[in-house]
Formats: sequence, C-alpha cells, structure tokens
Amino acid sequence: MKQPSHILVIRLSAMGDVAMTVPVLSQLLETYPKLKITVLTKPFFAHLFEHIERINVVKAEVKTKHKGISGLWLMAKQLHKLEIDAIADLHNVLRSRILCGFLKIFGHEYFRIDKGRTEKKALTRPNDKIFKPLKSTHQRYAEVFKKLKLPVDKEIQIKKIQLPLPSEVESSLNWDSSKKWIGIAPFAAHSPKQYPLKLMKKVISKLSEDKNSQILLFGGSKKEVRKLKALAHDFSNCESVAGRFSFSEELQLISNLDVMLSMDSGNGHLAAMFGVKVVTIWGATHPFAGFAPFGQTREQQVFPNLEKYPLLPTSIYGNKKVKGYKKVMHDIAAEDVFQKVKSNLV
Repeated sequence: MKQPSHILVIRLSAMGDVAMTVPVLSQLLETYPKLKITVLTKPFFAHLFEHIERINVVKAEVKTKHKGISGLWLMAKQLHKLEIDAIADLHNVLRSRILCGFLKIFGHEYFRIDKGRTEKKALTRPNDKIFKPLKSTHQRYAEVFKKLKLPVDKEIQIKKIQLPLPSEVESSLNWDSSKKWIGIAPFAAHSPKQYPLKLMKKVISKLSEDKNSQILLFGGSKKEVRKLKALAHDFSNCESVAGRFSFSEELQLISNLDVMLSMDSGNGHLAAMFGVKVVTIWGATHPFAGFAPFGQTREQQVFPNLEKYPLLPTSIYGNKKVKGYKKVMHDIAAEDVFQKVKSNLV
C-alpha cells in the first residue's frame, strides 16, 4: 500500500470521542501538507471541524437515509464517489464495520482502531483488577494512521486556538478580555461520575470571591438548563450559557476560556481540542482507561480516595452502579476542586 493522499475517517459518536480526533487530525495535516481528510460523522458533530482547513465533513444520517443495511450501502456508494484512497475506522462498531465491508467491495482498503477491550475489562473488573495506565484514545487513533502509512512521529501537540467571538455573544455576556473566564460543565451522562451539585455550588462560591473572574455554566438538556440557571442565581459573576447559544457559538466561547472544569465528559474534550486548560473530576471512571482530555496532566485531575474505594474504576463509561459506591463523588472536597481550578488560572 502506498501512502494515501485522501483518507476517510469514520467516527460517528460520542461527542467526546469525536472531539478527541481533532488533535490527531490536526497533527496529521501539519505533518502531511498535501493530505486531504474526509470525516464521516453525525451532522451535529460536523461543527467540531469547522475551524480546520483541509477537512471535509460528510454527515451520516443514520436515522433516515443512511439507516439500516440499505442505508449503509447508499452511504458507501456516496463515499466511493469522493475518490478516497484509504479508510481509518476510528469507531469499530457494527455500523462502521458493515460500511467498511461495503467500501472494500469498491476496492478501498481500511484499518480500524484496536479499542483494547480486554485491557479495559481488566482495569474495571472487581476481582484481580490490573490497575495501570492504558494507551490513550489519541494514541489508539494515531496507531490506525500509522497502519495507513501516515505515522505521526513526533508527539501530538495542539496550540491554543481562540476563535473569534460573535458580537451577539460578546454583548450578551458583557465580555471583558481582562477577566479570567472559567467554564464549568457540572453534568455527566451517568450519575456515578457526576459531582454533587451542592458541592459544586461550594466550588462556585469560592471561585466567585475573585471579582476578576467570570464563571460560565455549560449544559445541554432542558432539565440541565433549569438547574444551571438556579445554580448561577446566587452569584453576581456566574451565569449559565446553557440553551442561549448555538453549538457553533458555544464552541467559539469555549475556545476563549482560561480553564474548563468538567466531569469525565464531552465538554472537557471540547475545551482540550482548543488547547484550553481542563480540570476534571473522576468518580466511577479513571483516566487510566485512556479517556483523559488531550494534553491533560495528572495535576489537573481530581480523584476520590482510591484506598477507600479499591474497586474504582468500576466501568469505562461510568454507567455501572456498584453497591457501597454511591457516595464516591461526595467524598471529594470542594476545597480540593477549587484549588485545582485556581492553580490552573495562573
């Protein structure tokens, strides 16, 4: 196989996993100036690549025209017309495997990610746990491109990227670039990895004492919008941006933050892809599984007492509830979280 000039990258979900492709793809484009990349992802995630030149996005309509076997065959024919040289399947699920099989019929070679499922099971099982750091997802992505004769030899890096803020966003937030802008995303997809809102309110209270700081709360669902509005109510320099802006505008806003505080969740990865400092709080999950935000150090991570909770991590995605571990996140002191954020504002 010769070195390709136009590759198809498949990563359909979830948001954090798609965001984690950005540093790797950016490094690829820097290393190979003539390389063209087409990314296949869900329509909503296309916004993650808007700021990157030489990336074309094809939107997978998996619930409508690309649904089922016939829809994947239609998608394969559509992608074949783009004259791609090779395929990087960074998802490796049934849908992407079927699609790659169809594309192989058209003569396209593909390689897929090794997700390290056996190692991850060993990390999360309750008995005979093997507690050690695994390859990061970014490394696993890079390994696929190496198979495609596109190795990224030097360490993957990403520069701080500040996107221009729309005037509507600036005026809505009374944007003052002399202030320290702190983003907080207090929610997670699963409760075992979410910090209690009562404790998060204590963190916000401490951060709000610095009147040169402005705190912005990020969330998505209607339920989260209501909770975030109530959470911000008692602090003059804290407000919720949930539901106020489009996703593109939120990304522009995130790129201008000084630091983002999040759970093990997508918002941390969104901030990291712009080179923003990210502090994460870990409960049922652990960065050893390879899902830490890009470029994050151990000093930017907050953990419960692992000696008190030796079964941690209990799962990769934080969706598993374990008896006796309901209060894991409650044992993380608000002062510890505050200090981590404060130290990253310097």
